[in-house]
Amino acid sequence: METSSRAEGTDGSSLVSSFFQTLIHLLKGNIGTGLLGLPLAVKNAGLVLGPLSLLGMGIIAVHCMRLLVKCSHHLSAKVDRSSLTYGEAMQYGMENVSWLRRHSQWGKRTVNLFLIITQLGFCCVYFVFLSDNVKQVVEAANATTFSCQMNSTNQTAVLVPSFDSRLYMLCFLPAFVLLVYTPNLKYLAPLSLVANLVMTASLLLIYFYSLTHITYPINLPAVGRAKDYPLFFGTAIFAFEGIGVVLPLENKMQRPQSFSLVLYVGMSIVTFLYISLGTIGYMCFGEHIGGSITLNLPNCWTYQAVKLLYCFGIFITFALQFYVPAEILIPPVVARVSERWETAVDLLLRTVLVIFTCALAILIPELDLVISLVGSVSSSFLALIFPPILQIVAFHNEGLSPLVTAKNVLISLVGLIGFLTGTYIAVEQIIARNGLKHEDTLSTSFMVQ
Repeated sequence: METSSRAEGTDGSSLVSSFFQTLIHLLKGNIGTGLLGLPLAVKNAGLVLGPLSLLGMGIIAVHCMRLLVKCSHHLSAKVDRSSLTYGEAMQYGMENVSWLRRHSQWGKRTVNLFLIITQLGFCCVYFVFLSDNVKQVVEAANATTFSCQMNSTNQTAVLVPSFDSRLYMLCFLPAFVLLVYTPNLKYLAPLSLVANLVMTASLLLIYFYSLTHITYPINLPAVGRAKDYPLFFGTAIFAFEGIGVVLPLENKMQRPQSFSLVLYVGMSIVTFLYISLGTIGYMCFGEHIGGSITLNLPNCWTYQAVKLLYCFGIFITFALQFYVPAEILIPPVVARVSERWETAVDLLLRTVLVIFTCALAILIPELDLVISLVGSVSSSFLALIFPPILQIVAFHNEGLSPLVTAKNVLISLVGLIGFLTGTYIAVEQIIARNGLKHEDTLSTSFMVQ
């Protein structure tokens, strides 16, 4: 779940102290819907290039997390602060460079802006994920059996006519609005625990099915098409964008000096899960793999339950995901109104933000492309572009070696190229798919007439 721990770290509602607790929160902060989209990402990159690229991206992502922690330590000692947020680290880092000093506030604002875009993007993904999976369960309700044998395209014999997925999003909207009215995240703690357990059980069943249904020989391309690789990048960086959880967790550790070990152990587990599920899922379902691997599971009661349980987990995670942008955007507005209107304005703004994420999801109801677009647009900046730049400005007067500077510039360039190409291809694909849907609608209407 991308942000459960991110939210908790920011909220302060749960104190992270031990090695094991921090490790669990780190895993929670990196494992979510992005993991389920990785089999399609591997398809876009190829059966050999995909896993190798995921390994490389995992190494770079962990390195950037270490850079952020290192810079935070250096700058917090310099300004005599016990801890810094990601935005504050960027602000104080820019103050080290004379010609950037007067614009240092923009460093914090820019990081916060991308945090908001990323978190609201995750919320959009959740709307699409829930609508696609629940729609599939409803359509197959009459044909759901206890037998889990299926054909490659996951089509059952009898499908019930159902609504468009966008209507499902509108149905979920009131429930999400009520969910984000929760005054404190601690009230969701029991549900969050249940959500974590059911998502873990669902993930184990997905692994089991995928491993036991790989067909041989495997005739899948080792390297995908070049034009699809930017879509791989967007999905992969969406999955690896857990950098926002790093500083809150490190700041709350009982022994912060052991955080490096937590980071390496936790991210090694995460990278293994990403590579294994991405590869196994693609090997199992091949060219028919969907935007989420859950959409390829057979329409039998066991795996329909898996889809619904995972949907429950994602539903609860929405509130945790939503917490970060709400805490950045709402308090400054509420502070400007009289005390009697504070609660009303707070609830109104929460409602508007949820409606905004729902509207974006309705505009782009394509799960794989939404994930790739969010990853390319915002996650690439937070996970790859900003940390190397932060090290350059934070240690501007400390004599960084030319080799380190060149390495940082290279990582940022990789992130920037991924941002540009991934955004372009995702937007192009969104326009193309919408065009095809429009043509299909017109042709259907003409035939009916």
